[in-house]
Amino acid sequence: MSHLARAREVFDIELAALKAVRAQLDRSFDRAVALVVEALGRRGKIVVVGIGKSGNIGRKIAATLTSTGSTSVVLNSVDALHGDLGIVNDGDLIFALSYSGESEELLNLMPALKRFSIKIIAITGVMKSSLARFSDVVLNVKVPREACPFNLAPTASTTAMLVMGDALAMAVLQARGFKEQDFARRHPAGAIGRAMLLKVGNIMRTGERNAVAQESMPVKEALLVMTRARSGTVSVVNTRGKLAGVFTDGDLRRSMALDGDVVLSQTLKQVMTPKPICVREDALAAEALKIFDQRSIDDLIVVNARHEPVGLIDSQDLPKLKIM
Repeated sequence: MSHLARAREVFDIELAALKAVRAQLDRSFDRAVALVVEALGRRGKIVVVGIGKSGNIGRKIAATLTSTGSTSVVLNSVDALHGDLGIVNDGDLIFALSYSGESEELLNLMPALKRFSIKIIAITGVMKSSLARFSDVVLNVKVPREACPFNLAPTASTTAMLVMGDALAMAVLQARGFKEQDFARRHPAGAIGRAMLLKVGNIMRTGERNAVAQESMPVKEALLVMTRARSGTVSVVNTRGKLAGVFTDGDLRRSMALDGDVVLSQTLKQVMTPKPICVREDALAAEALKIFDQRSIDDLIVVNARHEPVGLIDSQDLPKLKIM
């Protein structure tokens, strides 16, 4: 078997595993979500425990939960019995990960955890395992087989655990009414956070860099306005100063290709694109990014509450602002 064929086989096995786990979902998932929401509502936290590969998956699940507003910590199952159990408080919720449900280090921890007023959610592939018997809710991640040719190395099973954790995190996010703004507060240093926390008014070009012209202005004069602003776009306003249209250097090239130099003597009102795409200055920068993603434009006009053009966002500025 070629390497490429082997890779595709692994993908097929793991995709089949996910489909099998999806088919096994039942009301236990709803109960698990309810327990998480209840614990967090009491100001409790989620404590994730697991050994080996399951422990590695547990760390990622905890990170996803925390980043989406569900406070989570990872407890080392061995160190827990030597003092680290102090991280657990009454009212917390335990996520216990073990595919076999028989990991000795994890099972040794269960009696100690049971001394607290806590609930335990097991993520396991064996519904009648010792871990399952210790738990209040059991989420079944049993897979038909591992991608390992010997059916030994945790592969499909750890993928299933990871996806189950993601499913829980997203369901809890929805149940708790977690918003984009909440996500941004937890990611202030990244591109996502900057886009979610910055307003359009913080990133737009203003003043001399924002080309604005009356719709009665000839194109020839408007080009000088654009040149002074070092912009390929001019916002066209009516006699009341409201945004009426837009004219770009691309529009100029297309008009000249059709009509030649005659376009230079025409007014902006004759050649502009009316009712251009625009965004409010008090909108989030993320909204502007969404418009750029959805529309084939290079520049985005920014208007105030009176629909007057007060700025311009040039797509070339976005990488420099580190919000892409």
